[in-house]
Amino acid sequence: MSNMFCFQCQETSKGTGCEIMGVCGKTPEVSDIQDLLLAVARGVAVYNDALRSENNASLEADKFVVDAMFISITNANFDFEAIKNKVKEGLALKKRLAAALVNTPANLPDECLWDGDESEFMTKAKEVGVLRTKDEDIRSLKELVHYGLKGMAAYAEHAYNLDKVDAELSSFMQRALVQLTREDISVNELIALTLETGKYGVQAMALLDAANTGKYGNPEITEVNIGVSTNPGILISGHDLRDIEDLLIQTEGTGIDVYTHSEMLPAHYYPELKKYKHLVGNYGGAWWQQKEDFDSFNGPILFTTNCIVPPSKSASYRGRIFTTGAAGLDGAKHIAERKDGQSKDFSEIIAMAKISQAPREIETGSIVGGFAHNQVIALADKVVEAVKSGAIRKFFVMAGCDGRMKSRNYYTEFAEALPKDTVILTAGCAKYRYNKLPLGDIGGIPRVLDAGQCNDSYSLAVIALKLKEVFGLEDINDLPIVYNIAWYEQKAVIVLLALLHLGVKNIHLGPTLPGFLSPNVAKVLIENFGIGGITTVEDDMQAFLAS
Repeated sequence: MSNMFCFQCQETSKGTGCEIMGVCGKTPEVSDIQDLLLAVARGVAVYNDALRSENNASLEADKFVVDAMFISITNANFDFEAIKNKVKEGLALKKRLAAALVNTPANLPDECLWDGDESEFMTKAKEVGVLRTKDEDIRSLKELVHYGLKGMAAYAEHAYNLDKVDAELSSFMQRALVQLTREDISVNELIALTLETGKYGVQAMALLDAANTGKYGNPEITEVNIGVSTNPGILISGHDLRDIEDLLIQTEGTGIDVYTHSEMLPAHYYPELKKYKHLVGNYGGAWWQQKEDFDSFNGPILFTTNCIVPPSKSASYRGRIFTTGAAGLDGAKHIAERKDGQSKDFSEIIAMAKISQAPREIETGSIVGGFAHNQVIALADKVVEAVKSGAIRKFFVMAGCDGRMKSRNYYTEFAEALPKDTVILTAGCAKYRYNKLPLGDIGGIPRVLDAGQCNDSYSLAVIALKLKEVFGLEDINDLPIVYNIAWYEQKAVIVLLALLHLGVKNIHLGPTLPGFLSPNVAKVLIENFGIGGITTVEDDMQAFLAS
């Protein structure tokens, strides 16, 4: 038996699976305990799904399932002890749920029946990972759904933190997990479940969009500083807007500046966050560049979600890292959850910032973003006129994730090579491959329209549907839009499934197709949805512009 097996991210070893150590940095022990946590979550889902049929579903179980799924997302949590404690929490919850049932379901799966103590955790973990499913195609489809649910859980978690919940979403997630415990499930059933996951993926992104905009206002076109001030600073990374709001409130008037990093950049676009004058800029680039960025920042760094690269033991910034929410890192201080609706306590981070040096300047200038659906629809007349006049020939959706592989230079080169009558629609950290390039504008419309975080890919879907309506088209695929998307982790998976549910075809994924797609499953996606990979900039450009 291998030390571990994980193939959920784009950088998985050899494109097939990490078996010795995760490319992301997770150890075999962390990988195994995450597998066990997911198995416990599936057991909790079975019991809570049964309780839901008795009109007695547990809100605690709803939250536990979301937390467990989010914790296991790539680059989110590397803290073995914290995850082990979450397993214990789940086992105790599972017992309470089972005791609350009036009618216990027949033929309970192993995920419900196993109730081992801590001494059995690591042995059991080896039995419940990805390879528990022997049939390659069934395994591929189960994990495709699993990863879609993980991405959905991330969006549900952020919405929950802003007091937005969707009982129907929780019900679906748990019902889907119940189906994934079945050993007799067929390929056709799993294909249908995959598409249904995409449907609820749209619902999850709409929920988070409503939560973000309801709390912080609709994103506005904003110029964001990428230089530094002379004040000490706190760098905040990840995706959770409630966390950055808490931090901004607690640092106001302290002489400490707050900088966003990577996926937190779009916080600058929201009116109710940009009003804080000490939210002074964005520092550095995408998540994978954090070792260099964090070394020069000098102050404390707060991870609110995934996108952590475990630092070496000798890293200068190791002692300056804090985590919160689903994020975790062995040796880093973890900021506890909110209690009774109160804010999180960031006083320890603030105290460290006060005795830190100001960030070292690594670049100057600014970048522009804030082109979420409300803002772009406000410009619809201008956009439509540019298309009708021929000023804009095509839109290229280049949303998604960034990563370390040299082959991702393709996206920078692709953006540079695009004709000047084309516009890039983007969301997620993939934008760092081209959002600082001098690509200019078309009649005042920037050639890079950044909608925000990866979850704001929902905005890109809303924009496409609005353009379909404005142009009076029957099929969304008749729009002059090309999808050339970079992917890395599970939130990109739910975005893909959501786009498929909306009827979008001929999506190109890169820099490689997912390692978790078996040849047969890949064939189904290619034949039914036109899913494809990327080749060279020159060949792809020619093909995309000809279509």
